[in-house]
Amino acid sequence: MYVSIIIPTFNRAGFICRAVDSVLKQSFEDTQLIVVDDGSRDDTRRLLSKYNDKRLRYIYQENRGVSAARNTGLDAAKGRYVAFLDSDDFWLKHKLRQQLFFMSRTGFRISQTFEIWTRGGKRVNQGLKHQKSAGWIFEKSLRMCMISPSCVMMDKDLIREGKYYFDEKLPACEDYELWLRVTLEHPVGLVPLALTVKHGGRSDQLSRKITGLDLWRIYALKQILEQKNLPADKREGVLSALQEKAGLYISGCLKRGKEEEALRIKELALQLSGQQRAAERS
Repeated sequence: MYVSIIIPTFNRAGFICRAVDSVLKQSFEDTQLIVVDDGSRDDTRRLLSKYNDKRLRYIYQENRGVSAARNTGLDAAKGRYVAFLDSDDFWLKHKLRQQLFFMSRTGFRISQTFEIWTRGGKRVNQGLKHQKSAGWIFEKSLRMCMISPSCVMMDKDLIREGKYYFDEKLPACEDYELWLRVTLEHPVGLVPLALTVKHGGRSDQLSRKITGLDLWRIYALKQILEQKNLPADKREGVLSALQEKAGLYISGCLKRGKEEEALRIKELALQLSGQQRAAERS
């Protein structure tokens, strides 16, 4: 098969079939669909057992988080390319065909599409800060995650070469951390078509369930700083983003009376900044 599609899911019985159908009904059919069920306790297994399509592979694992689920899918992927789809999102019919054509024509090893945002079944407009960019987007990605997993397609060899797996130690912002590592070394293509539909605004979404997301962005940036191949000009941008996110997180902690946590992160930010300055002088 040419493209392996990975759908991680956890208790999304109300959405999983829509996501699966959007893959199996693609106009490009040379695919492998891997659904990694991360310990669902709802009807997910029963619903997926009704599909009679050799392209679909269902993998069940004990709950380990979305990063582990995606990594399990990557290990099982046999395609020339890998694409991700969150279980509450779906694709328009020609998503894969259009994206493959774009990548073959431009030579990008990773690309994403534009997306349509919906909340409560209604389309909503994206803010300017969420507009996607193409090319070398590392600096832009420091401020906020500029790549949506459901929009991405990657050359499988790129994943092997860069060991681009999701960090299973991060309970959130794992995609932010991965895309920083990728964009540090590779340009990202952008298909000029909205081919992915993203369904947001629900209470079961990870971004709603986990408070203090800036904490995990801080840890993600810490890991980027610790990379041996980080150029000096990129280091300055990472430090600036880390200080900004630390400031936001500390402010939130102080508002909630979490003085010890605020002090801990303040000391961490100062320590990281001091280490980097010392490395620059040596």
